[in-house]
Amino acid sequence: MPTHRLSLGRRPSGRRLRSALAAATLALSAVTASVTAAAVLPVPAYANPYTYGQDVSGYEADHDWMNSRAQFGFIKATEGTSWVDSSFPRHWRELDKKGIVRGVYHYGHPSNDPIAEADHFLDVVDSQPSKPGDILVLDLETSDGQSVEHVNEWARTWLEYVTAKTGVKPMLYSGWNFANKYGRGLGEYPLWVAHYSKAPGDITPPADWKTWAIHQYTDTPIDQNVSPLTPAQLRALGRP
Repeated sequence: MPTHRLSLGRRPSGRRLRSALAAATLALSAVTASVTAAAVLPVPAYANPYTYGQDVSGYEADHDWMNSRAQFGFIKATEGTSWVDSSFPRHWRELDKKGIVRGVYHYGHPSNDPIAEADHFLDVVDSQPSKPGDILVLDLETSDGQSVEHVNEWARTWLEYVTAKTGVKPMLYSGWNFANKYGRGLGEYPLWVAHYSKAPGDITPPADWKTWAIHQYTDTPIDQNVSPLTPAQLRALGRP
């Protein structure tokens, strides 16, 4: 997420060569170890007042959930009207094994039919086992060149349709500025907001929202989030 990277669609001779290859191998090993360690670091001290979580997509297909300190995890399933994240089934199973709060999101394109996109999302998500507390999310961060009014109505249609089909209000993910511009009147849906220039949890809600459910505060080394809600309260936002 920006926020989310679009997925339609992470790169001599003799003794001198052997020395160079050896040096490169050592350097690569050090970098790999550093990145791996960073991905499983304990929750930062400043995030401790909140529930800590992570979100991933196919760019982190092998993310190690078992060694993650996350108390909730969100993963990408779909985009547009036909694209499917091939890492979704694995992530979904791993989160189930870990037993933490899990959520799944759809990256929306307001230039498409919102009902077609919602049906695509539900078809893919429902192809995997579900359980009470699973959170459904619309990831809205592009206008596709459409007007504010069009994007707003598109999102409302998608959200209302998924609510009617599942019996639960989806969460809306967006960047703070995007939500403030395009999200007027959508305050009834729980907000997951990205704002990287603010310390974890140190944000005010955009547009008509009175509060926020999740703050995505960085994408280094992966997307990291905090929530003022407990795991039980987060689950209450999910499927019955």
